[in-house]
Amino acid sequence: MKLKLIIALALGAVTTAAVAGEVEDQIRFRQSAYSFLGWNTAKIKAQAADHPETFNKDQVIAAANAVAAVANSGLLSLYGPGTDKGTGWKATRLKPEFFEKQDEVKEIEAAFIKEANELQKVAANGDAAEVKAQFGKVGATCKSCHDLIRVRE
Repeated sequence: MKLKLIIALALGAVTTAAVAGEVEDQIRFRQSAYSFLGWNTAKIKAQAADHPETFNKDQVIAAANAVAAVANSGLLSLYGPGTDKGTGWKATRLKPEFFEKQDEVKEIEAAFIKEANELQKVAANGDAAEVKAQFGKVGATCKSCHDLIRVRE
C-alpha cells in the first residue's frame, strides 16, 4: 500500500508540470501539498516531541509515510515562472530570488528528500526518541528552505 501511494504521487508529480498549467493552479497545488505536509508533521511532533506519552506507532508511521510521499513528489515542478506572484488559495509567499538560487534550492530539496525518507524508516522501528531526533532533521531542512525563499508574514 505504501509503495502504491509513493508511486502514485511520483507519477502525479511527473505530469504536474503539464497539468498544473496556470500560475494560480501551480500555487494552489503546492499550497495544498504543504498544508498536507504540515498536518502530518504536526501529528508526528505532537506524538514524538510534545506528548511522547501519546506515541502511537501506527499513526506516526502513517504520517511519516505521507511526509516521505510529499517529499518525493516533485514539488519543484510547481514553481514555474511567475509563481512568485499571484494567488492560489492565498497569496504566494515565494521570494522572487527563488529563481536565482536554483543550486541552493536543489540542495535543500535533496536534503529534505533524504531526511524524509529516513524518517519513514525510523518511524517503522517505532522508537519515539529516534523519531523525535529524525523529525528534527526533517524540520531543519524545512526551515532552511523557508529562510532562503519564503517571505515571512
